[in-house]
Amino acid sequence: MTILVTGATGIIGRQVVRHLLDRGQKVRALTRDPGRAVLPDGAEVAACDLTDAAGLEEAFDGVAAAHLINFGGDHQPLASGRDIVEAAERAGVGKVTVLAGWREGTLEPAVRASGLEWTFLEPVQFMANFLTDWGQALRSTGRVREPYGDRKSPPIDEYDIGAVAATVLTQDGHHGRSYHLTGPEVLTARGMVAIIGQVTRRDLRFEELTPDQVRREWSVPGGMPSLSLFRAFSQAAGVGDADLVEILLQMYGTPNEYGTALTDQVEQVIGRPPRTFAQWAAEHADHFRPAAAA
Repeated sequence: MTILVTGATGIIGRQVVRHLLDRGQKVRALTRDPGRAVLPDGAEVAACDLTDAAGLEEAFDGVAAAHLINFGGDHQPLASGRDIVEAAERAGVGKVTVLAGWREGTLEPAVRASGLEWTFLEPVQFMANFLTDWGQALRSTGRVREPYGDRKSPPIDEYDIGAVAATVLTQDGHHGRSYHLTGPEVLTARGMVAIIGQVTRRDLRFEELTPDQVRREWSVPGGMPSLSLFRAFSQAAGVGDADLVEILLQMYGTPNEYGTALTDQVEQVIGRPPRTFAQWAAEHADHFRPAAAA
C-alpha cells in the first residue's frame, strides 16, 4: 500500500519517511518544493501545499494511510482541516496519524468526526530543537545564556517519533488513541548542556540569566536567540519581541505537569525504550563543535 507523509522534509516527517521505507512500504512524500527536497531513495516526492485544497485529490489518490501535520508553512494551525479529511475519505484512506500537540486548529476536530482510523501523536519537546536553539552559541562561545537553567523536560529523539508513527500506520490496535510521547528521562536545561559537553569533550557552560537580563538583552532588535519554533509562531501571529520575551519567561519559569511528565508510551508502541539524550547528542556531536574541531 502507499502511505502518504505530509511535512515530509520536516524534522519529524523525514523520520517517518525513513522508518516506513525501512519497513518496505511505498511512501509518497509531500512537500511544497520537491526540487529542494532531500529525501531517502525510494520515496515518491510529490508537490502539495496543505493550505490549498486544489491539490489534495491528487495527493491522496491511491493512498491507504497517511501521516498528517496540523500546521502549514507558516507554522500556524491549518484552516483546511476539513478539506484534508474529506479528500482522504474520498480517496479511501483508512488510517491516519496526526502530529499534534502545538495548538489545535481545524484538522483535529475534522479527524475526530471522520470515519478514519486515527491516532494522535503528542511529543512534548524534540531533541532536534537544540540544534537550532543551542548549536550556534555552543559552537562559537561554548555557552548557553538563558533563564531558568533548572527547568525540566523529557525531550524525545525525533527518530523515535518517526518510529512510533510508522508502527501505528502499519499495525492495528491504535485507533482513537492519543500518545503523549517523551524520552526516557526528565532533564534540566543545565544538565543537557553538561551532557553535550561530555560527548563533545568540551568545557560547555549554562550561564543563567535573570528575567531582567533577558528583558534587556532579548527585547532589542537582533537580541532574541533562535528558540525552536516560538519566533515563527509569534511572527505569524504578529507578536513583537518584547511580548515574546514575556511569553518565554512565563513558559520557562512556570512548572508544567504535562510538559515534565514521563510516559512509557513510546516503548508500548515500538517495543523498546526511547533513546536517551546522551545517545542523541553523541550522534550530533559535530554540530556542537567549532568547524575546525568537527
